[in-house]
Amino acid sequence: MRVLGVDPGLTRCGIGVLDGGPGIPPRMVEVVVVRTPPNTDISLRLLEVAIRVEELMDRHQPDTVAIERVFSQLNVRTVMGTAQAAGVVALAAARRGIPVAWHTPSEVKAAVSGNGNADKAQVTAMITRLLRLPEKPRPADAADALALALCHLWRSPLQSRLAVAASSAQPGRAVTRR
Repeated sequence: MRVLGVDPGLTRCGIGVLDGGPGIPPRMVEVVVVRTPPNTDISLRLLEVAIRVEELMDRHQPDTVAIERVFSQLNVRTVMGTAQAAGVVALAAARRGIPVAWHTPSEVKAAVSGNGNADKAQVTAMITRLLRLPEKPRPADAADALALALCHLWRSPLQSRLAVAASSAQPGRAVTRR
Protein backbone atom coordinates (compact mmCIF):
# COMPACT_ATOMS: atom_id res chain seq x y z
CA MET A 1 0.00 0.00 0.00
CA ARG A 2 1.21 3.49 -0.77
CA VAL A 3 0.10 6.36 1.48
CA LEU A 4 0.63 10.06 0.95
CA GLY A 5 0.62 11.77 4.36
CA VAL A 6 -0.01 15.50 4.68
CA ASP A 7 0.68 17.81 7.58
CA PRO A 8 -1.35 20.76 6.23
CA GLY A 9 -0.28 24.34 6.57
CA LEU A 10 0.08 27.50 4.54
CA THR A 11 3.55 28.57 5.59
CA ARG A 12 4.86 24.98 5.64
CA CYS A 13 2.92 21.97 4.33
CA GLY A 14 4.65 18.65 4.91
CA ILE A 15 4.01 15.87 2.40
CA GLY A 16 5.42 12.37 2.82
CA VAL A 17 4.97 9.20 0.78
CA LEU A 18 5.43 5.74 2.30
CA ASP A 19 5.08 2.18 1.05
CA GLY A 20 4.25 -0.69 3.38
CA GLY A 21 1.64 -3.08 4.60
CA PRO A 22 1.09 -6.19 6.71
CA GLY A 23 4.41 -7.99 6.93
CA ILE A 24 6.11 -5.33 4.80
CA PRO A 25 8.38 -2.88 6.62
CA PRO A 26 7.47 0.75 5.89
CA ARG A 27 9.73 2.50 3.39
CA MET A 28 9.99 6.20 2.68
CA VAL A 29 9.49 7.05 -0.98
CA GLU A 30 9.70 10.85 -0.80
CA VAL A 31 9.18 13.72 1.59
CA VAL A 32 8.91 17.42 0.81
CA VAL A 33 7.85 20.58 2.57
CA VAL A 34 5.97 23.15 0.51
CA ARG A 35 6.73 26.65 1.72
CA THR A 36 4.73 29.76 0.87
CA PRO A 37 5.54 33.33 1.93
CA PRO A 38 3.14 34.76 4.55
CA ASN A 39 2.93 38.11 2.72
CA THR A 40 1.59 36.50 -0.49
CA ASP A 41 -2.14 36.49 -1.29
CA ILE A 42 -3.82 33.45 0.31
CA SER A 43 -5.29 32.26 -2.98
CA LEU A 44 -1.80 32.08 -4.50
CA ARG A 45 -0.48 30.26 -1.44
CA LEU A 46 -3.28 27.67 -1.68
CA LEU A 47 -2.60 27.31 -5.40
CA GLU A 48 1.07 26.55 -4.68
CA VAL A 49 0.08 23.87 -2.13
CA ALA A 50 -2.39 22.40 -4.64
CA ILE A 51 0.14 22.32 -7.49
CA ARG A 52 2.81 20.60 -5.40
CA VAL A 53 0.49 18.02 -3.82
CA GLU A 54 -1.05 17.22 -7.21
CA GLU A 55 2.43 16.70 -8.68
CA LEU A 56 3.22 14.22 -5.91
CA MET A 57 -0.14 12.44 -6.28
CA ASP A 58 0.35 12.10 -10.03
CA ARG A 59 3.97 10.95 -9.69
CA HIS A 60 3.46 8.44 -6.86
CA GLN A 61 -0.15 7.27 -7.40
CA PRO A 62 -0.98 6.74 -3.68
CA ASP A 63 -3.70 4.29 -2.62
CA THR A 64 -4.79 6.64 0.17
CA VAL A 65 -4.14 10.18 1.33
CA ALA A 66 -3.85 10.65 5.11
CA ILE A 67 -4.39 14.21 6.33
CA GLU A 68 -4.05 15.61 9.81
CA ARG A 69 -7.45 16.54 11.16
CA VAL A 70 -7.49 20.23 12.06
CA PHE A 71 -7.85 20.79 15.76
CA SER A 72 -8.78 23.89 17.69
CA GLN A 73 -5.98 26.35 18.20
CA LEU A 74 -5.91 29.67 19.97
CA ASN A 75 -4.80 31.47 16.81
CA VAL A 76 -7.84 31.58 14.48
CA ARG A 77 -5.74 32.67 11.48
CA THR A 78 -3.49 29.65 11.89
CA VAL A 79 -6.36 27.19 12.15
CA MET A 80 -8.10 28.76 9.13
CA GLY A 81 -4.97 28.46 6.97
CA THR A 82 -4.43 24.89 8.11
CA ALA A 83 -8.06 23.98 7.33
CA GLN A 84 -7.87 25.65 3.92
CA ALA A 85 -4.68 23.78 3.02
CA ALA A 86 -6.25 20.50 4.19
CA GLY A 87 -9.29 21.20 2.02
CA VAL A 88 -7.13 21.81 -1.06
CA VAL A 89 -5.38 18.47 -0.49
CA ALA A 90 -8.67 16.60 0.06
CA LEU A 91 -10.09 18.13 -3.13
CA ALA A 92 -7.02 17.09 -5.14
CA ALA A 93 -7.38 13.52 -3.84
CA ALA A 94 -11.13 13.43 -4.56
CA ARG A 95 -10.55 14.58 -8.14
CA ARG A 96 -8.25 11.58 -8.60
CA GLY A 97 -10.57 9.11 -6.86
CA ILE A 98 -8.11 8.59 -4.01
CA PRO A 99 -9.70 7.89 -0.61
CA VAL A 100 -8.87 10.37 2.16
CA ALA A 101 -8.35 9.37 5.79
CA TRP A 102 -8.27 11.93 8.59
CA HIS A 103 -6.18 11.39 11.72
CA THR A 104 -5.93 13.56 14.82
CA PRO A 105 -2.55 14.71 16.07
CA SER A 106 -2.89 12.55 19.19
CA GLU A 107 -3.71 9.45 17.10
CA VAL A 108 -0.60 10.00 15.02
CA LYS A 109 1.64 10.64 18.02
CA ALA A 110 0.32 7.55 19.82
CA ALA A 111 0.78 5.38 16.72
CA VAL A 112 4.42 6.29 16.17
CA SER A 113 5.63 6.92 19.72
CA GLY A 114 3.16 5.19 22.03
CA ASN A 115 2.38 8.57 23.61
CA GLY A 116 -0.51 10.71 22.36
CA ASN A 117 1.14 13.75 23.95
CA ALA A 118 4.59 13.25 22.42
CA ASP A 119 6.42 16.41 21.42
CA LYS A 120 7.79 17.11 17.94
CA ALA A 121 11.29 15.94 18.90
CA GLN A 122 9.95 12.55 20.05
CA VAL A 123 7.91 12.10 16.87
CA THR A 124 10.90 13.02 14.70
CA ALA A 125 13.18 10.62 16.61
CA MET A 126 10.70 7.76 16.27
CA ILE A 127 10.08 8.37 12.57
CA THR A 128 13.83 8.39 11.99
CA ARG A 129 14.17 5.08 13.82
CA LEU A 130 11.04 3.34 12.48
CA LEU A 131 11.80 4.22 8.86
CA ARG A 132 15.54 3.59 9.34
CA LEU A 133 16.41 6.98 7.92
CA PRO A 134 20.06 8.05 7.84
CA GLU A 135 19.14 11.47 9.28
CA LYS A 136 16.19 13.22 10.88
CA PRO A 137 13.65 14.68 8.46
CA ARG A 138 13.72 18.49 8.63
CA PRO A 139 11.78 20.59 9.38
CA ALA A 140 9.36 18.94 11.80
CA ASP A 141 6.57 19.26 9.21
CA ALA A 142 8.38 16.63 7.11
CA ALA A 143 8.52 14.20 10.04
CA ASP A 144 4.86 14.92 10.85
CA ALA A 145 3.82 14.10 7.26
CA LEU A 146 5.71 10.80 7.41
CA ALA A 147 4.14 10.08 10.81
CA LEU A 148 0.66 10.61 9.33
CA ALA A 149 1.40 8.18 6.50
CA LEU A 150 2.86 5.62 8.93
CA CYS A 151 -0.10 5.98 11.30
CA HIS A 152 -2.44 5.24 8.43
CA LEU A 153 -0.38 2.26 7.21
CA TRP A 154 -0.60 0.72 10.67
CA ARG A 155 -4.21 1.63 11.48
CA SER A 156 -5.93 1.01 8.13
CA PRO A 157 -6.00 -2.83 8.25
CA LEU A 158 -7.84 -2.75 11.58
CA GLN A 159 -10.15 0.05 10.43
CA SER A 160 -10.99 -1.93 7.28
CA ARG A 161 -11.85 -5.03 9.29
CA LEU A 162 -14.03 -2.99 11.65
CA ALA A 163 -15.85 -1.37 8.72
CA VAL A 164 -16.57 -4.77 7.14
CA ALA A 165 -17.84 -6.11 10.45
CA ALA A 166 -20.05 -3.08 11.00
CA SER A 167 -21.53 -3.24 7.49
CA SER A 168 -22.27 -6.96 7.76
CA ALA A 169 -24.02 -6.63 11.12
CA GLN A 170 -27.75 -6.32 10.61
CA PRO A 171 -29.78 -4.00 12.84
CA GLY A 172 -31.95 -5.84 15.35
CA ARG A 173 -30.04 -9.14 15.19
CA ALA A 174 -27.94 -10.46 17.98
CA VAL A 175 -24.32 -11.18 17.19
CA THR A 176 -23.42 -14.82 17.74
CA ARG A 177 -20.07 -15.40 19.33
CA ARG A 178 -18.15 -18.62 18.79
